[in-house]
Amino acid sequence: MSHARTFRFGICINEAASAADFRDKCRMYEDLGYSTIFVSDHFLDHPFGPMPALAYAAGVTSTIKLGTFVLGNDYRHPVVLASDIATVDLLSDGRYEWGIGAGWMNEDYRRAGIPQDKPSVRIARLAESITVIKGLLADGPFSFKGEYYTIDALDGAPAPVQRPHPPLFVGGGAKKILTLAAQEADIVGINANLRAGSPTDKSAAYSMTAAATDEKLQWVREGAGARFDDLEIQTFPAMVMFTDDRASLSKAIGDSFNVAPEVALDTPTLLIGSEGQIIEDLEKRRDRWQMSYHVIMAASAQEFASVVAKLAGT
Repeated sequence: MSHARTFRFGICINEAASAADFRDKCRMYEDLGYSTIFVSDHFLDHPFGPMPALAYAAGVTSTIKLGTFVLGNDYRHPVVLASDIATVDLLSDGRYEWGIGAGWMNEDYRRAGIPQDKPSVRIARLAESITVIKGLLADGPFSFKGEYYTIDALDGAPAPVQRPHPPLFVGGGAKKILTLAAQEADIVGINANLRAGSPTDKSAAYSMTAAATDEKLQWVREGAGARFDDLEIQTFPAMVMFTDDRASLSKAIGDSFNVAPEVALDTPTLLIGSEGQIIEDLEKRRDRWQMSYHVIMAASAQEFASVVAKLAGT
C-alpha cells in the first residue's frame, strides 16, 4: 500500500562524453525507474549548461521528469529564466521541475567575476526573482517594482504546459532560505548549511546531523503553516555506498568528523550499508523527516537501481 508521501528518486548528471553518451544515459535512467534527471548549475565541477542539456534530454526521453539542481539565481535575469523555464516545460510536454537557489559557491562567483553579496541579500533577491518568474509564467501582462527587479507590463512567453507553473523546488540549510522555500515552493530540499561557500568545509557536514535536521524541518513546518502537508520533502545523499561491513565504514566516517558512528549513520546525506539497511534507513527518514524524494549522483545510479525498484511509488 502506498504511503501518503510516496518515494521517488532523481539522478544528477553533469557531464557526458558526447551527445550519444548523454542520450544513452538519459534513457537508461528512465528505464531504471528514476523519477527525474537533474542537471546542476555550476561553472567548475559541473560544467553542463542546465537548460540546453534538459531541452536535449526532453527530446530523447518520453516520461522521466527533468529538473535543475539548482539554477543559480544570480547568474541569470528572471525574465530570461522565465522564458527558459517555460520553453523546457513546453518542449518536454510538461515534465520540467523548476529548481532555483540563491547561489552559494564562492569559486563560481570569484572565477566568473560575478559580485557575491551576503546571504541575506542573495535570498532577498531570490525571493523577488521567484515572484517575477511566477508572474511571467501566469496569464497576461505582469508588472513588478522591487529592490532588485522592475518589470513593466511584460507578457511572458511561451506559456508553460504545467499551470500555473512547473513545480518549484527550493532547498537550503538555514532558517531564512528554508522559510522562503516553505512559503513559495512545491518541493523543499533539506540540505547542508553551505554558508561557508565551499562543499569541502566540514561545517556543512556538521549541519546535517539528525538534531540539525529536526530543527530544519521545524523551520519548514513553521514557514509553510497549513500548506506543509502539500510539500514534497527532498534531500541529497551525497555519499551512497553499498557494503556488508557498515559498522567499519560508519566508524571510519565518524572518526574523520569526530562523531560517533551512529551519528554519522543518522545523517541524511549518507546512505551506507546493504540494500536492506539502506531501504530501512530511507523508510526511517521518511517517518521522521517526511523525506520521500532523494537525489542520487550518477556514479551510483546503476547500483542504486535495485533500491529504486523496491521503493519508488510506495
